Parts: sequence; C-alpha cells; structure tokens
Amino acid sequence: MDAFFASVEQRDNPELRGKPVAVGGSSKRGVVAAASYEARAFGVRSAMPSVTAQRQCPDLIFVKPRFEAYRTVSRQIRDIFARHTDLIQPLSLDEAYLDVTNDKQGIGSAVKIAKAIRAAIRAETGLTASAGVSYNKFIAKLASDQNKPDGLCVILPEQGAEFVAGLPVRRFHGVGPRTAEKMAKLGVHTGADLAQKDEAWLAHHFGSWGSYLFKAARGIDDGPVNANSVRKSLGGELTYFDDKRSEDELREALDEIIDIVWDRIERYQARGKTLVLKARYSDFRTITRSRTVPHILADRAEFAQLGHALLDQILPAEMGIRLLGLTLGSLVDESGSGEDMPGQGRFAFDAIED
Repeated sequence: MDAFFASVEQRDNPELRGKPVAVGGSSKRGVVAAASYEARAFGVRSAMPSVTAQRQCPDLIFVKPRFEAYRTVSRQIRDIFARHTDLIQPLSLDEAYLDVTNDKQGIGSAVKIAKAIRAAIRAETGLTASAGVSYNKFIAKLASDQNKPDGLCVILPEQGAEFVAGLPVRRFHGVGPRTAEKMAKLGVHTGADLAQKDEAWLAHHFGSWGSYLFKAARGIDDGPVNANSVRKSLGGELTYFDDKRSEDELREALDEIIDIVWDRIERYQARGKTLVLKARYSDFRTITRSRTVPHILADRAEFAQLGHALLDQILPAEMGIRLLGLTLGSLVDESGSGEDMPGQGRFAFDAIED
C-alpha cells in the first residue's frame, strides 16, 4: 500500500488531502509512524523523530494513529487477495506476498492479476497500492517499491540479475543503515558490487547471512510464499512524553501496557510461555528482561504478576524511562502441545503517547 496509515487518514478526512501529513506523536518524544507523499517531498520519513520532521516541514500536520481503522482496511485488502489465490503471506498490515500460480479466477497472467487487484483496492477502499510482479519473492518486493506511488513494475526472469545489479544495497531486504555502512567501508555500494564477491568472502564478513547476499546479488530466491507462517510473538509498547522514574508511576505505566497487550492476546487467542519486558532509558539505552515458564500463560493475573516481577529487576530507575513494552513470545497452540502456533506473520504493535 502507498503511505498506508497517512493515506487512510487523508481518505477519511478531506481537509488533509494534498497536505503534508505525519501519523504519530507531535511531542518532543514523538516518532513519525508514517508520512504522506506530500510530507516525503520534504524528507519526512517513518521512524524519524517528530521534532526533526517538523523542522524539515514546518507545515507538517500530525495525526494520532488509529490502528483499528488500519486493521479494518487491511482485512478488506486481504479479502481482495483471497479472491485470486490462497497463497498469501502478509508481512504487515499493508504488505504481502502472493503466489498466483494457482489462479483462482483463471485470469492467466500475473500482470493482469496485479492490475485487477490494484483496481479492486482503489474501487473498494479508495486507496492506491503498488505491485511488483516477478519470479521470486526477493525481486517482487524490490519491484513493488520501484514505481511508487500507484505503480506497477514487472521483472522477467531474464531481467532479474541486471535489475538487482543496478540497485543500491540499501534497497535489499534486511540491509539496514549499519549493514549498508559496513558494506560501504568494504567497497560494496550496489548489487553489482555485491555480485563481484564470492560466497566465501561474504561468509567471512557477514557470517551465515553471506549465503543470502550471494544469491540475492544474482537475483536468486528459492523461498516459497508461506501462507502458514508462524506467529512468533505479540506485544505492545508506549513511549512517554515525560520520563518515568518512581516505582509507583512505573507500575502504573506497566499496568496500562498489561491491559493493552492482554486485550490483544485475547483478541488473537494467543498463548505463550515467554514474557519479555523492554525498557528504554532517557539516554536511549534499551534493555530487556525475560522469563520463560514451563506452562502457557493463559491467565491474566499470572501474566500481570510476571510482568511486574520483570519490572522488579530494573528498579530503581533513577535515570528515568522513556519507553516500556511487553511482548508475549514462544507462542503455542491452544492445546498446549508446545507446537508453534500458526498465524499470519509476526504480530507487533506500537503505540506512541502524544
């Protein structure tokens, strides 16, 4: 989807259309969750501190996130996908892989299916989507970003290696700023640079990830579209305008997070054995504390008790804490057999307090 959160806000509020919009908190502690294309023209990007975004775009309009609205639209879009294929692997609320080999409507062309899906999304949600059509997941994902917004990019098998060669390595899925910086120091800036390195060299510098990079640089990806990907964790976190220091206010803050996360646990019928507490101090140092129990955490009281026991481990917090979060991990099926619980990707939710 194109600038998904921001586009939903502009759709639902005509006064925001054509204006630079950022979804997120506008406070000094706020973070941009999504930016409209009008805002992106000023360099505003997701994960950017709100103060920086406001500096770059003085007319930027901040809108608080409405995650339930985004989830509703996401379900509409997935229903559209399901008309064409059963092999759908969601990556997030606004992005998914589709394997259309088994074409449910008999359209007979992946390109035509992509066009039909984009047209249906526009007609039924009032939003635009961009699609990448190719012979594997890696290339399709790269192609989906190539002609945004409201674009379509098709990469044929004989074009894959050349297409990848011309891209900066930062575009590769999984290559973040730090990895890109490391690659730059090693003289690797593009897919073509990466393709010149043999697998042993890549393994030496990037460990087990070297094999992925070796194949990716050549346009190779054998991974299937997994419609039954494993849901590994579910959680939530809050960022605070003022640092939390006293034990009382931290316990009160944790109780609020417990309410948020347990509501989501119940909604998705998730059960797990591991609870992780995340805390970020005022200097942005982030720590985690976790505990795994031998049985599934199916009781809210025990979930809350365990959360507070983890909080005990980081008290006192004299420096002050700007973020708290809880995540339930090691998810299992309802039978308690200990098997991984099937789901649609990894569920993670962030809430930013304005």
